[in-house]
Amino acid sequence: MIEPVEFMLNRKPVKLTVDGERKLLWVLRTDLGLTGTKYGCGEGICGACTVVVDGKAHRSCQASVKDMRGKKVLTIEGLAPNGALHPLQKAFLERGAFQCGYCTSGMIMSAYALLLANPRPSNGDIVRTMDDNLCRCAAYRRIILAIESAAGEMR
Repeated sequence: MIEPVEFMLNRKPVKLTVDGERKLLWVLRTDLGLTGTKYGCGEGICGACTVVVDGKAHRSCQASVKDMRGKKVLTIEGLAPNGALHPLQKAFLERGAFQCGYCTSGMIMSAYALLLANPRPSNGDIVRTMDDNLCRCAAYRRIILAIESAAGEMR
């Protein structure tokens, strides 16, 4: 059903008239042109489509856009609003925490949600959180190091 949906996206209000059942992923990518959020599995398993909704990591391929009403959605494009890289983005670059880059935005957004909830995560906390994000290039150790580095800088 076509309906109005309003929410905050990357710190700005968004008003759409869309099929409320459409998945947030496709609204972000197709309707709003925010292609940093990637389609991976479409099942909510791989984490490539991860965005942060009200401070928590969410799989945008599983979330209907109508469920975003009144919420704050943050994508990789909104992570560094002033053009300077966010500490997580810098750490991923400095640590070489990606190869192909396809999973990177989802990894960064999952890590961001973790660091919002726990600014001093243990190695085990990081591993448990990131275990739900898949990287075919197997850059896991560098990803963990990047998150540890960014956590220190963010504090």
